[in-house]
Amino acid sequence: MIETISHEAVVKAIEGEHVRVTILQTAACAGCAARKMCNSAEAKEKDVDVCTSEATTYRIGEKVLLEGRLSDGRRAALIAYGVPLVLLLAVLVVAIRLTGSDAVGALWALGSVALYYLLIFLFFRQRLQQQFSFRIKHQNFKH
Repeated sequence: MIETISHEAVVKAIEGEHVRVTILQTAACAGCAARKMCNSAEAKEKDVDVCTSEATTYRIGEKVLLEGRLSDGRRAALIAYGVPLVLLLAVLVVAIRLTGSDAVGALWALGSVALYYLLIFLFFRQRLQQQFSFRIKHQNFKH
């Protein structure tokens, strides 16, 4: 069974096949198993852009259910935080050994992380947005 993260949201805007929704802060966030990995537990409102071919079926102001897979959240956190941390530490150690300078090693390490994020942004952003996307449903669900 696939574990999902779900949030009640309100449709804020509709543009083509994109529906922008605002996640509503609820008391349920405190009891959610994914609260440590979910930014919505720390913010009062969070806008999320959802790409769906059914965008025309939604109306501004409509309450909807936003769903995402917990495994996607874990993979996204690994790509956003885990890989850059390992890269930073590896480049730092190698650069210090090669140059003998902590300052140069630190600059190389920070530069490598900046390059990592730049490459993600330039070449992998679209693919990651497709992989790590929320699904949206009309709020005719049962709790």
